[in-house]
Amino acid sequence: MKADRRQTGRRGEDEACRYLSELGFSIVARNWRGGRTELDIICLAPDGLHFVEVKSRTAPVQAPPEVNVNYTKQRHIVDAARRFLATTGRGRFAGKEIFFDVVSIVFDGPETHIEYFPAAFIPIYC
Repeated sequence: MKADRRQTGRRGEDEACRYLSELGFSIVARNWRGGRTELDIICLAPDGLHFVEVKSRTAPVQAPPEVNVNYTKQRHIVDAARRFLATTGRGRFAGKEIFFDVVSIVFDGPETHIEYFPAAFIPIYC
């Protein structure tokens, strides 16, 4: 069961990377670990640096995958993004606008449904 979820997650991240690349994004990193939290995809676009959370599910689904990016998850993503910028991204991304996006993927037999939510959330805490 856990291996199936991991495989679905990996497949979803692969699809999200393909999708974002087709939109003109450059993938900077995948599965970057910052403490206990992982950033699924970090990518660069003309408008700035995007930290992308990918939520993948196999149909049938009870709720859209993106609803699982709740406040607690958002805080973890923002904390990991801060760690990334303080270490790996220091100077390299100075002055870039920062975005927190979500990509929702549902695998339904031979079909893959992708929804992209740019600027899905804005951190409201310091």
